[in-house]
Amino acid sequence: MKDLLYLKDEQIKDFIQLLFYAYRETFSDPKEVLSKKFFGPAHLRSLNLIERHPGISLSELMFKLKVTKQSLNRVLRDLIKSKMVKQVKDENDTRKKNLYLNKEGKVFFDAVYNSQKKRIFNALKNSNSDSVIKFKEVLKKIVDGK
Repeated sequence: MKDLLYLKDEQIKDFIQLLFYAYRETFSDPKEVLSKKFFGPAHLRSLNLIERHPGISLSELMFKLKVTKQSLNRVLRDLIKSKMVKQVKDENDTRKKNLYLNKEGKVFFDAVYNSQKKRIFNALKNSNSDSVIKFKEVLKKIVDGK
């Protein structure tokens, strides 16, 4: 554990490269499923957040994706037109629109998820529990900027 306190630039560069490869492989697994609908990575990120946070507002989605309203609208227009996502006016504030996956969106998301699940499941299954817990903690710290 002590050697982790003295990470050298090369070790950090290797870790960044591994993160990139892990992301690339995990998100290339559903490429065939996505291409059938002419969807790309932006569509997948939006679908993932809408599935994980049913009823998410447009502004919350923009914030979580760190994108502009213009770029999000392009993606949402595709998802709504393809009957993957539905917009529902908020009961308390009718100016606010909440996003949900509809039935077709849930089926599509499950197909995407299942194509990614195998890689992640196998990696976690073939790791000891301590490694999995620590890996999750490190990822959370990367996300939180700590």
